[in-house]
Amino acid sequence: MIDLKSYIRNVPDFPQPGILFRDISPLLRQAFGETIEALSALLDAREWSQVDAVAGVESRGFILASALALRHGKGFVLVRKKGKLPPPVVELAYGLEYGTGVLEMQAGTGRLLLVDDVLATGGTLTAAASLAELAGYSVLQSIVLVDLRLKPPFRWDRAPVRAAVEY
Repeated sequence: MIDLKSYIRNVPDFPQPGILFRDISPLLRQAFGETIEALSALLDAREWSQVDAVAGVESRGFILASALALRHGKGFVLVRKKGKLPPPVVELAYGLEYGTGVLEMQAGTGRLLLVDDVLATGGTLTAAASLAELAGYSVLQSIVLVDLRLKPPFRWDRAPVRAAVEY
């Protein structure tokens, strides 16, 4: 197994001063297959058999979740920013590390694996899980490519978030 972390680039003061952005673009360009395999291995065969669809959080979560859905023969569900999906949608406002946002998704049913690229404060992931439940889904598990392991550590009330790369 390759060291996925070595492909992640640190970008200081992006998207605003004081934020250290983790750029996963080099990782996706140079080790995409290995990345998807590492994320896939975060769930065992029994857990994968319980998943009906993989939900990706806009926008880099789409890349990871869609590849995982294809790899495991599952459906793919979009969790998007406000105004990007045709109605009817369910929406939820939430706080970000450096602002606020609104997520939307279309209503549905089934058991979801929720996927995002980076876990920082947990605001987006928590909002996406709450939104999915409002929209009619059951969230079985959440996984991320990168967990920044900020203090205090993020706690999700359903199950520990699993990560392929930890800082």
